[in-house]
Order: sequence, then C-alpha cells, then structure tokens
Amino acid sequence: MKPLSIFFDEAPPPKKDPNPPYRITNPSLSLLKKTKFNQRHRELSLFENMGRSSCGDDYDDRSSNFSDINSDRSGEFSPTSADDLRRGLFRNSSDLDRLISDLESPSLDTQREAALGLRLLAKDSPDKRLRIAGAGAIPPLVALLSSTDPKLQEYCVTALFNLSLCEENKTVIADAGAIKSLLKPLKSGTSTARGNAACAFIRLSQIEDFKIAIGRSCAIPPLIALLEKGEIRGKKDAVTALYQLCSLRENKIRAVQSGIMRPLLELLADPDSMMLDKAAMVVKILVTVPEGKTALVEENGIAVLVEIVEVGSQKLKEISVGILFQICEDSVTNRVLVTREGAIPPLVALSQSGTTRARQKAEQLIEMLRQPRSGIGAARGSD
Repeated sequence: MKPLSIFFDEAPPPKKDPNPPYRITNPSLSLLKKTKFNQRHRELSLFENMGRSSCGDDYDDRSSNFSDINSDRSGEFSPTSADDLRRGLFRNSSDLDRLISDLESPSLDTQREAALGLRLLAKDSPDKRLRIAGAGAIPPLVALLSSTDPKLQEYCVTALFNLSLCEENKTVIADAGAIKSLLKPLKSGTSTARGNAACAFIRLSQIEDFKIAIGRSCAIPPLIALLEKGEIRGKKDAVTALYQLCSLRENKIRAVQSGIMRPLLELLADPDSMMLDKAAMVVKILVTVPEGKTALVEENGIAVLVEIVEVGSQKLKEISVGILFQICEDSVTNRVLVTREGAIPPLVALSQSGTTRARQKAEQLIEMLRQPRSGIGAARGSD
C-alpha cells in the first residue's frame, strides 16, 4: 500500500463555558483559565479523494483511498488559545519535567491537567513530540490508559496518538505496552477516546511487526464494533485502522472471523453512509482470502455489488466489478449466483461506458459468466 497522506484543518473557537470541568491547581497551567471546554468531537477528516492512474480515466486501485491523520481535533480550543497554552506550558525543560511528574500525582485534577498539557504540546510540533518522549512521558501516559476517569483516559490516549505522529516515537510507545493498553479506551472510552485509540493503531500499524502484534492483541473485534456502532468519526477511524491491519493475511482472516463483512456490506448498501468507497476498498482486500469470499456470499454481498455495478459511481463500479471477478474466478457456484442476480445487463453497460480498467474487468467477467464451467474455476475443479 502507498503511504497515507496527511492533512488537517483548524476547528472554530469554542463558545464560552461558565463551568470549567476542573479547578486549575498547577501554576504552569494558569493559561488554561482563559479557555473552557465544550464537548465537541474531533473533526478529523480521515479520507481523501481516490487517486487517478496515468491513464486519466482509471481509478488507481494501488492507492490506499485513505488519508492519514495529523493531530487530534477535539475542538476544545481555538487555534489562538491553543498556541497561547503551548507557549505557557513549555517555557523550559523544567516545565516539561513537572508535567510528566504530575501524571503520577495523587490528585486527579493534577493528572488531568498534566495529560491535557502534554496532549497540547504534542499536537503540532514534531520537535516537541521528540522532546516529550525523550523526557520519559510515554510510560506514565500508557499506564494511565487504564484509568477509570473518562477524561483522564481520553487526554492520555490523545496525547499518545499525537506523539505517535513522530516516527521515532512509535517503537517507544509500543515498547511501553501501549498496544494492549489501548484496548481499554478502544472498547469502553468516550467517543473521542475510542476514535483516537483507533488512530493510534493506524499509526503503529504502519510498522509491520506492530501490525502483527495489534492483530494478535485482539484489537480487531473492538475496531469492528466501532465501525458498526460508533459515531461517524469513529467509524472512519475504525475503517482506516482495519484497512491498514488487513493488508496482512492473518489479520484478514481474523477480521472475517470476527464478523467484519456484514457491517461493511451494510455501509455499501447505504448510499448515505458517506463511507462507500472506504468500505468497498476493505471488502476488496478481504476477498483475496477464501474466508473473505465465503463471508461475502453468505452475507448476500453479491446482490449489493451487482446493484453498485448498475447504479454506483464510476469508482465504486470499478471496485465492485473487481470484487465480483475475484469471487467468480475460482468458483463455478459463485458465477451462477452472480448470473442469477442479474449481473450481465449492468456488466454489458459497464463494458461500454466505464473506466478502462472497469471495461476490461467487465468484459472478462461477462465471458466467464457466459461460460461458467470454463476457465480457471473449471481447471481447478472447484465447486
């Protein structure tokens, strides 16, 4: 897969809240008095438009179809306020040491302030991310992921996500035990914490060994739960993480066995889901394993894909015809099912008006469906 691109827009300033969530106790955080919380969720835009190939009219299926994240978007602070806070928090190394020390304070308010301060410092500056990690902040932040206080847990997971944006910090975060510790906020945290835990997994999974470890840590089922039942931002975080993880064969099988196919097909069947392309790309990589093909057929995915070939966007038509070709290539039974679903008329139309790659795949699939017992499937004696 190609590396993910990064972009991020500033959130508008929050409305004044007369009731701050906690009392300021740390002098180094006095600027927090000027800014109050609203509870808006992150407004990360996790996806970008699909790329195009050099042919111009073809969807580039080598592109990941997913954008990366830059830093957290909780919307709690205006850009100006956040800049003022960062300047006030980090005048010298002793301020940073104090924040890290405060993570282990017996006072919940002090711990919250420290975690929030580290989160803000790690938000935008690569240099500060390195300095924070080098000063030893990561182990206590990881330890606090098990906190029963929702806000403290949210601040810690978001700080770790921001720190993970620095390549050099990924190994430090994983070595501190974050892969297993992130499961708690992913499963039961606030909506922001769940989404940012998924984002942290996105970043860590860009290292192949960590991708394996994340899959084996049982992170895939709660990511699927977030995809199925989360708010829209959480769904986007989850589908991006699952796409990253499922580039690995063993994780594809885990995801299928954990029930990923049904929520993906539900998203594909819903034109208002705002996640059609993303869901289609994950299905596309899942059907490269036999378990994925079987699950798609069992969940009535053929009907969904044929409908997309008929009325979907050009991008979706190309992805969908590719998936249909994949499941029919070595299965006579699936060819019969696709034909019975009425696929040939929309495939003929696509072969005449789709992208170059879509036309080619449609023509090949039509030929396969018209001679269901010939070709690869028959040669292998499948079904």
